Amino acid sequence: MVKIRAIPRREFDRVEKSHLNESQKLRLIADMCRYNALNAVKKAGSGHLGTSFSVMDILVYLYFSKMNIRRLGLEHPDRDIYLPSKGHDVPAQYAVLSALGFIPPEKLFKLRKLGGLDGHPDVRVQGIEMNSGSLGMGVSKAKGFAWAKSRGGRGGRVYVLTGDGELQEGQIYEALQTAVHQRLNNIQVIIDHNMVQSDKPVDKIIDLGDLKKKLESFGFYVDECDGHDFVKIKAALERCDAVSDKPKILIANTVKGKGVSFMEHPQALKEGCGTYRWHAGAPDDESFVKASEEIQSRLNSMFASAKLSPLRIELVEDFLKKPSGVTSERIVEAYGKALLDAGKRRKDLVVLDADLACDCQIRQFELEFPDRFIENGIAEQDVVSMAGGLALSGFLPVVNSFSTFLAARANEQIYANATEKTKIIYVCHLAGLIPAGPGRSHQGVRDISLFQALPNMLIFEPCNSAEAKMVLDYCVDVAQESCMIRLVISPSPRLIELSSDYVFSFGRGAVLRDGRDAVIFSYGPVMLHEALTASELLEKEDVSLKVVNMPWLNRIDLDWFTGVVDVCSHIFSLDNHMVSGGLGDFLLDSANKAGLLRDKCFVKLGLEDYPECGMPQEVLRHHGLDGASLASKIKEILPSKC
Repeated sequence: MVKIRAIPRREFDRVEKSHLNESQKLRLIADMCRYNALNAVKKAGSGHLGTSFSVMDILVYLYFSKMNIRRLGLEHPDRDIYLPSKGHDVPAQYAVLSALGFIPPEKLFKLRKLGGLDGHPDVRVQGIEMNSGSLGMGVSKAKGFAWAKSRGGRGGRVYVLTGDGELQEGQIYEALQTAVHQRLNNIQVIIDHNMVQSDKPVDKIIDLGDLKKKLESFGFYVDECDGHDFVKIKAALERCDAVSDKPKILIANTVKGKGVSFMEHPQALKEGCGTYRWHAGAPDDESFVKASEEIQSRLNSMFASAKLSPLRIELVEDFLKKPSGVTSERIVEAYGKALLDAGKRRKDLVVLDADLACDCQIRQFELEFPDRFIENGIAEQDVVSMAGGLALSGFLPVVNSFSTFLAARANEQIYANATEKTKIIYVCHLAGLIPAGPGRSHQGVRDISLFQALPNMLIFEPCNSAEAKMVLDYCVDVAQESCMIRLVISPSPRLIELSSDYVFSFGRGAVLRDGRDAVIFSYGPVMLHEALTASELLEKEDVSLKVVNMPWLNRIDLDWFTGVVDVCSHIFSLDNHMVSGGLGDFLLDSANKAGLLRDKCFVKLGLEDYPECGMPQEVLRHHGLDGASLASKIKEILPSKC
């Protein structure tokens, strides 16, 4: 058990009203915000501390000393605007907004909870000006705000903060060159130059070279400073303010994990044998206590040196992480092992990554076959088009990224590859509604529909580790066309058991639980768990629901399907996806064309609105997709006639 604590707003007010100079005040406030962000992420169970800590000093300077929003308010047309392009550093912004009183303290500790604060920026939160998406959008959004200010004769600057790894995204450079051409001189870009990406140094992924010279070539005024020295931050931004005939960029040299010694680069990289472990996730109990004590000790020392009365910290709660009810199975790990096996037998297999090798469990392939592993960094369009060239050259490319980034960001490039009739395997990790903590920018609920429109594309989602290997082996060794595999990245909520004689066959799934009144088709461990739960609950009310695992999301053996639906009067589909464009649409269309629905009702279940952020069960319940909600819906529908 650990204690979640918070520094109340009155302590921030006390520091601001103290006799200290500006730099001393900001140093205290920044560490106080670090403390609150650390505790909020620990309570949430996930978040991004390394990058939140590297930007904290910059944000504290902007909000407490530079921007005019405290004087004018958050709605004033002449207000300064701050845009968080990389997005995952939002715990820092939330902590600062809370310290200023814009976000209630109790809401700060509902980070990544339903009705609380989203895991990535969302305009529903007071003080957040834009929703972040996949990386690279911020400067373009800043251009829109800057143009609107100029057009409307409004005052205020537009500040946009990007990451240095984010500079691998092509949209950044489109925005940089047009910002100068469009004379949007009220834009101030700040680059958090902490030199570490998700788990490796930036220069090990893509070396940015002479960054200042590169950015100056676009026509920007470019300055540079220590991003943790408030005197130097102030001086650099004042130099930028003095330039009125061009937009500005400040390269802020920072340390990832700043403020907690064992999280700081380069020490953290050394301890991680070359990888950085504090980019995402909440620290374990021991590390959390150690980090809290380090920040608190430094604060106590600074308060004492400044002859201020001791810092008062309040207990939020005694925190014992409740058992999540999940298994130890992680399908993505089984995928990584199967990919390694496939690489051993297929010398033409090449794996491509978009700076997510650890999350996608392909690091072992990289270590085993470095000559057949290609790291393109945060640049999904480039990754996909490069895969197209590899496929046309006789290789079998396997492209890996998160579902939301790969399916949507590179959709046009995927389409172009598909028209060439080559074979490429796209693996969409972090697919579906869960985990919901990161928020809608990371919830892959449109990917099936985006791939579904391609005639020569097979789409799968395995239900367990064994089926993950079967799916990958089929895609590598049997399939003639391109394939897309959806993978859930979090642990399975239950082990989905397939019979010992289960054979992975074209267009066929497997009955997991028999039933006579209705049948429900679903896929993947998340929704199959909820479907099985619904079936178990309905059985207690004498309603018999057959549950079918259907890993083929856009191919079907109609003879098998006819046999499975059999005497059931009602057919349900359950999608871990928007209800439009998912498995349900495909099954309904296929069965209708074959004339199999004359005496049966077909009901599609799935996500019908933008996905919410929160803990898995509360988000599933909110959308009516948890087992209990599904059981109620099915029971209500069953008496109806088609």
